[in-house]
Amino acid sequence: MPEIPPRPHDRMPPAINIIAIATFAASLSARALDPVLPHIAGEFQISIATAASFAAVFAFTFAVVQPVLGAAADLFGKVRLMIACLVILGLANVLGSLTTSFPLLFATRILAGVGSGGVFPVALSLTSDLVGPEKRQVAIGRTLAGSMTGNLLGASFSGVIGDFLGWRGVLAILGCLVVAASVAVAAGFRGAAITHSPKTSLRALRHGYRTIFSNPNALCYAAVFIEGCCVLGLFPYIASFLFDLGETSLSIAGIVIAGFAVGGLFYTMTVSRFLPRLGVNGMMISGAALVGLQLAAIAFGPGWKIQIACLLFMGWGFYMIHGCLQVFASELSVEARATALALHSFFFFMGQTVGPIAYGFGIQTAGKMATLLTSAAIITALGFACARLLRPRPPADAGKTASGAI
Repeated sequence: MPEIPPRPHDRMPPAINIIAIATFAASLSARALDPVLPHIAGEFQISIATAASFAAVFAFTFAVVQPVLGAAADLFGKVRLMIACLVILGLANVLGSLTTSFPLLFATRILAGVGSGGVFPVALSLTSDLVGPEKRQVAIGRTLAGSMTGNLLGASFSGVIGDFLGWRGVLAILGCLVVAASVAVAAGFRGAAITHSPKTSLRALRHGYRTIFSNPNALCYAAVFIEGCCVLGLFPYIASFLFDLGETSLSIAGIVIAGFAVGGLFYTMTVSRFLPRLGVNGMMISGAALVGLQLAAIAFGPGWKIQIACLLFMGWGFYMIHGCLQVFASELSVEARATALALHSFFFFMGQTVGPIAYGFGIQTAGKMATLLTSAAIITALGFACARLLRPRPPADAGKTASGAI
């Protein structure tokens, strides 16, 4: 029997593929330094906790620019802003490879945080503008596939490159790749109608802020803050955990961290199957419980092969809950959707800023096991809290003609 072709309304807009390329390029740099932190610490004669501040400052900068970049995207155009930020991110990586001191490298990570901050939230907003709520979580899953692939290759390749060319080679190569990707994305969007949609106004933007924070589902912002702290805050310490076990290969550290991205890719391939079966509440509870189990397992210090499996399941569970929270954020306001999703990223990356600091304090004072078990309990409880408190609600401006910029 011949295969029935998909109906036109079942297909995703072609622009989703271009958006995925942008998120792929931006995500290459997100976890690139994690596998090589021990070498950076050795070269600049700093502690591993100090070196982990690179992850914190990248996340903090990403977070604090969100209110500005989200508003700029709604006012001046999302595509234009996204391409410019890709260029900034690529140049920041190249400059970082040329630095000769810790403060200068620290400064380039701030610039990289600014560049990355203008890509992913705007990409989610573009995806949400293109696809209706009924298919949005699947469409966001496809956008996330680009991000997860970037995280996967960025973490794993940085470990391999680091073994051969050092951490400077990691930043130089990734920087050139991101600049090249910005050119490809610009070419892909050239002449597309999506780049010429009307922009929102300052008055509509102010109303959008009121709409966002008057919606009870704005609680999703607190949820993603906790996610970022408990889950992503762990990553800068994974390489040092492996060093404590006697595994000093940067390639192995990169592969272990890349397991999280593999789990995220598995989520993007299975979300359309699991969502109808589990529902939104089931996805959030199951995902949080799965993450909690993996944090508890890592607390006992298993070998690196088992840790790869732990990170894989952690990535799968994390995006089960995180994908649901992204959809809730996308529906807080229609006319200021880029702003709503930028605020989502603001709180998420503020969590990633606090996370490494909290983990460092906890490990030094209470020990690795107690810290990770506490984090496991918190993230598990979060899944149940989200399932209880978050409900599908139409935004107050849903009845208006969306004027959000694309």
